[in-house]
Amino acid sequence: MELRSLANELNTNTYPGRGIVVGRSQDGKYAVTAYFIMGRSVNSRNRIFKEAEDEGIRTEAFDPSKLEDPSLIIYAPVRVLGNDTIVTNGDQTDTVFDGLKNGLTFEQSLRSREFEPDEPNYTPRISADMHIENGEFSYQMSILKSDRMDPSCTDRYTFSYDKPKAGEGRFIHTYIGDGNPLPSFEGEPTPVDITGDIDSFTDLVWTNLNADNKVSLFVRYIDIATGRYETRIVNKNK
Repeated sequence: MELRSLANELNTNTYPGRGIVVGRSQDGKYAVTAYFIMGRSVNSRNRIFKEAEDEGIRTEAFDPSKLEDPSLIIYAPVRVLGNDTIVTNGDQTDTVFDGLKNGLTFEQSLRSREFEPDEPNYTPRISADMHIENGEFSYQMSILKSDRMDPSCTDRYTFSYDKPKAGEGRFIHTYIGDGNPLPSFEGEPTPVDITGDIDSFTDLVWTNLNADNKVSLFVRYIDIATGRYETRIVNKNK
């Protein structure tokens, strides 16, 4: 697949849903990730990202009085376990965290999970694990989805990237566009460009997400040599 413009991938899709970008910064020094959420319903839009005590983040209701069903919208999208930073679009973050802690691989950890039970969309579960150790960076991504909207079968795909190139990453998201039901992402994670420092990259992602549907954005740059990181969070609700 050809390298694509991340800005163009975002601004030409009014509803990619939830999305994960992982890659390496332009200067090669940082492991980069971004996670965003979007929403069409009042319940989905009533959210913010907040930093958690365990170096990750959590979703919270912006207005608790408007919170309806929290089961698929309140979770920890990002958790850190030693050299691993886990990013997902649901509570499978905890599944991967516990699996890695107990000696399972990323792929093995996710075998106990499937797509979300939100008929008729059957939203895919998308996940990523970034591993940084001894100055080396690699990552994996996963998508668990229904078999062409048939909930009787779960399609499981895992993608591994052991030597990420500077200025490049991969982008995976839940939906290929708006619709009813929402059509699931298809194919392998899209190769995209990673440009600029953390602030310009954060601005690029946030600016190019659909203004009506975007809700929150998390971006982290991790120094591959030292493990130190910087985080940016943008919430539409303030």
